[in-house]
Amino acid sequence: MGEFVTKKAISLHQPWANLIAEGKKTIETRFRRTKYRGDLVICSTKAPEEGEGPFGCALCVVELYDCRPMRYSDETEACIEYTKGRWAWMLRNLRRFRDPFLVSGHQGFFNLEVDMWEESWAV
Repeated sequence: MGEFVTKKAISLHQPWANLIAEGKKTIETRFRRTKYRGDLVICSTKAPEEGEGPFGCALCVVELYDCRPMRYSDETEACIEYTKGRWAWMLRNLRRFRDPFLVSGHQGFFNLEVDMWEESWAV
């Protein structure tokens, strides 16, 4: 049986959600800073903007460990060009779900029940 816990989650458009789930994007940028630190479930939005799916799914959990103004040197890890006024949300400790599952996303942070049982994770 799984052990369900409530985690903070955020929805991102593709391909950004997949890039985080693949470990290629370790900085998420936003025009707002956050004081939140801890586990964050990365979900893909239902509405395809571009990129490949899955859409409307929880993909992985990362640790949001810092938030600071974006720097030019962040471009590679953020997978975008530097933009003045953006905040760099620093991500680490990637844990991918073995099977992404459907979610009803929201704008901004939202709470999501997640199975934290070890068999839920991809190898």
